Amino acid sequence: MTNIVIVNGTNSSSSRVNAVKHYIEQALRDIQVIDVYQLPAQDLLTANFNSEYIIEANKLVEEAEVVIVLTPVYKAAYSGILKTYLDLLPQKGLENKVMIPIAVGGTLHHLLAIDYALKPVLTALGATHILQGIYILDQYIQKVETGFVIEEEIITRIDHQLQLALTKVAIH
Repeated sequence: MTNIVIVNGTNSSSSRVNAVKHYIEQALRDIQVIDVYQLPAQDLLTANFNSEYIIEANKLVEEAEVVIVLTPVYKAAYSGILKTYLDLLPQKGLENKVMIPIAVGGTLHHLLAIDYALKPVLTALGATHILQGIYILDQYIQKVETGFVIEEEIITRIDHQLQLALTKVAIH
């Protein structure tokens, strides 16, 4: 079985980004999740590499074969809270991982945030197998009384990238 971890860079439990997280959890079942907003803020902001919570999160990433990075897009970039966690990963912490970057934003003007903001950081952390990112306009994730509904076109794109990641892991 492939070891998969989601690094969820949203700063809120009510974010549309969490709809994507929940969908992937249901689609893959056996998956680990790091909700960065639930890590101790003091540890993130002071770069406390010795924090038991940071060590535990980093161990999940270390053991993963596939790392899915979820983030909202704010001001044409990935979230600041995600950056605080990525800064705590070891220098080559994403080496030999299949990466799937997924961003949710409010406008097509931020479409390139994955390529020009997030991917360079992932590459600096050793990622060499970065699959094509998925940029999702927030209008395709509807809030409803019971949670969220993701439009079918988006589900298809997510499923395709998940399948591609699993295939790449199986080949290696």
